[in-house]
This record gives sequence, C-alpha cells and structure tokens, in this order.
Amino acid sequence: MMNVKKPQILLSNDDGILSPGLWAAAEALSALGYVTVAAPREQHSGSGRSVPSWSDREIKPTVLRIGEQEWECYAVGGSPAQAVQVGALIVMKEKPDLIVSGINYGENPGTDVTLSGTVGAALEGASYGVPGLAVSLQLLSDDYYGYSTKVDFSAAASFTRMFARLLLENRMPKDVHVLNVNVPAEATPETPWRMTHLSDYPYFEAFAVPPSESKPAHVSAHIVIHDEELADPTCDITAFRHDKVVSVTPLSLNLTSRVKLAGFEADMRKRMQP
Repeated sequence: MMNVKKPQILLSNDDGILSPGLWAAAEALSALGYVTVAAPREQHSGSGRSVPSWSDREIKPTVLRIGEQEWECYAVGGSPAQAVQVGALIVMKEKPDLIVSGINYGENPGTDVTLSGTVGAALEGASYGVPGLAVSLQLLSDDYYGYSTKVDFSAAASFTRMFARLLLENRMPKDVHVLNVNVPAEATPETPWRMTHLSDYPYFEAFAVPPSESKPAHVSAHIVIHDEELADPTCDITAFRHDKVVSVTPLSLNLTSRVKLAGFEADMRKRMQP
C-alpha cells in the first residue's frame, strides 16, 4: 500500500501559547494533517506583522496536554510574525503546506487588519509562498486580552477545519494569499458563510484619553459602525456583525492601490505643472 504523506500545518496566533483558541484550532486541524504549534510566549494582540528588534527570540519547547492528547509545541519570545518565522524556518524540517493563525479572541475586520497580529502571522507565512488562514471569533464582551473560559470556540474551530481543508486541497487564485475569516459570536457549525471585502473603515476607532492621577494620557479605542457599511452586504463588518454570517475575505500581500497607474500618473503630473 502506498504511504500517503500527511499535510504539514503550522499553527500560530497572537494571544499567546496558552490561549484556548489556539488549542481549539489545534484539535480541529489535527484531523487534516500534522500540526506544528509555534506561538508567542506572551500576549501580542495588535502587533500586526511586526518583527521587533528587542524580542529575545527564545525558542522554548513546551509539552501541553489538551484533552486526551499531549502536544509538543514551541513558545517563542517574540511577535506572531516572529513565531511563524521560527516555526517555518527553524522548527519544521520542511516547508509547511498551510499556515493557520488563530482562533483569535475577538474579530479582525475592516482596515484594522494591518494592526492584527492574527492576520499579520498569516501574512508572514504567505510571504514564504504558503497559503494562509486567519480565523477570529467575535466577542460580545470587551475582554480581548484575556482567556475567558466563557468563550465557546467550537463553531470557529469547525470553520477553521473547513477552510483549512479547502486551502490544502485547492490552489487559490494568484492574488489570494490569505483568507481572513471572522466568525460571529453566536455562530454554529451550520451558520452560512459569505465572501466579503474589507470595510473601507476602521472597526476600532482610536480616541485620546486625557491624563489622570493614576495614568498618563494614552490612546484607547472603541467599536464604531458606519451607516455606509451596513448598506453593503458584501462588506465584512456587515456580514458577521449585522447579518450574523461568517465573513471570508481574500487578502493579498500586494498593497498597491488598484487604480490605473498610467491615468493616475498622468493626472498627478498635470496637477504638478506650474
């Protein structure tokens, strides 16, 4: 009988190696292939695709028991992108077939995806020519930085497995490098999914917080939904937040604006004339 090679899957996140969302994804993906886990040692939400020079880059093999299975995984002293670098280029003996990031505590839609460490990890993997999948679960609370045991990852895990299988078995179009999946908080495995585009607006709007006796001035953020978004059913925010379906947004590493360059250049040159 011919031996069938198991797909090699690299799994990371931005919530840290102990996140229940990470391990829900690990269990879901284990049915598809061999899962190597390399994730940040600490919480790294909001780190985008950063590779900070001050990270210690420690690679600490760790054995965690999840359910009935023991997993050898790697806690990395660095950002999500650095964890992917370590996993793909040092830990794994061969190039992964798929890189998955998540399941994240909290949604990652709109123009904020460039801030997301969850999406950043998947984009880092995609830069090596490996298909990427970023999965985030909407929270109804604002506990984006904790490990709340009240969060049910079962539906998000089901969609993680479904889209991972799709990426393992099918070649995506040339300009699709990562699928960014946002799962509604109350979704079930039977919840419909919809292909969407990123909203043209940020989901988390920044605002300044004045100084107090206990804290210096700082920047915080709150969720703001624009009427223009809700009028567009193909927008990712409308899909998961208003219509309660899973949004699936294809992302590209190529950040070039999709304007017609010749016409744009001609217009700029015309405007620069004295």
